[in-house]
Amino acid sequence: MSIGTRRVVAVVMLCHFIAAFAALGMPPFFALILQRSLHNDMPWLAGAFYVVPTLLAALSAPWWGRLADRFGKKPLLLRAQLGLAASFLLAGYANSSLTFLAALVLQGVLGGTFAASNAYLATVASGTTLTRSLTAMQWSARAALVAAPACLGLWMGAESPIVLYRWLALLPLLAAALIAWLPAGGAATGAAKRAPAGDAAARAPATPRQIYVLQLGFVFATVVTFPYFIPDMQQRLPGASAAVAGLLFGLPHVVYLVAAPLLSRRLGLAPSLGLLAAAFGALAISLFAQAAPLNLPALVLWRLLMGAAMTVGFIGLHALVASVVHAGNAGRTFGWFESSSKWGAVAAGLAAGAAASTVGLHAPYLLGAALLAPMAAYLLLAARPRAGALSL
Repeated sequence: MSIGTRRVVAVVMLCHFIAAFAALGMPPFFALILQRSLHNDMPWLAGAFYVVPTLLAALSAPWWGRLADRFGKKPLLLRAQLGLAASFLLAGYANSSLTFLAALVLQGVLGGTFAASNAYLATVASGTTLTRSLTAMQWSARAALVAAPACLGLWMGAESPIVLYRWLALLPLLAAALIAWLPAGGAATGAAKRAPAGDAAARAPATPRQIYVLQLGFVFATVVTFPYFIPDMQQRLPGASAAVAGLLFGLPHVVYLVAAPLLSRRLGLAPSLGLLAAAFGALAISLFAQAAPLNLPALVLWRLLMGAAMTVGFIGLHALVASVVHAGNAGRTFGWFESSSKWGAVAAGLAAGAAASTVGLHAPYLLGAALLAPMAAYLLLAARPRAGALSL
């Protein structure tokens, strides 16, 4: 990766982090915002509001991606940052639950900074360089997921916590200002729009649609345990504090933050269905094991394995998508890639609620493992030399 490309990746990564800081950090406090700022005593609304931006992003991401391919990746990346700023401002001045809901709808429709950032990176990088850049972008998302709730929690003692959105709107505005100074990126027109760089498409072991299915399943399995993890830990480990449960929750993400930079150099060299099969299989095993009654040391070990499998899985998926993307289709490809991720998260939230209420708090782990196990077996068969390209 050249010095110029590294600088571009670093700026885009920083801009995504500071925008995601608010987008990912505020939802855990929705119940508090509804109660103290909007004087709403219906706690179930917090869960409903939580999925609104995700659902709208799943619907709108492919459309924004097509516009990026037509009008340029940098303008659409600027649009995403400014859209976040506008939605945060509306949320900060909301004086009713309905207005706050409208702000969340705008966030889902006008945001999409992750897909827009990845599409822009595809205009300045390709191949293994793009794979490492995508892993770096996932790193920024995980870092925001870990850091934002803890940092923003320090300011939640304010009389009206929703006012914090007004200050957070400055973050995507700052990101937009930094992006404005970046190069326009490769402009693909005519034949270049239709021709991938080099012969990457010929070497790709999976088609874009197949990659979207793998992404959806992978995200479903990792997210399905999120909603009820803390209550499950408090039930299993009655002597453990909420802080211990929180640390267990964040442990796989911390593993990603530590391991991804090193592993992306060693594993992200070429798309590999065998690597992805190993990651899916290890993640399925770790989820299945966590469904059993375990003591604290055993839980730590299985959460560490989950983090390692999650890291390798993301790197494997990034290598696959890098093998099919080029400057001309980057917006559409990453739009659908992000959309499949959001749909996986929405499905995981709904399935987790249904499974936990009917079977028990251990059921989401089994759901994730049950989905990943056959996918891992199929990937392993497809990775054999005589199997050829993946066929789903």
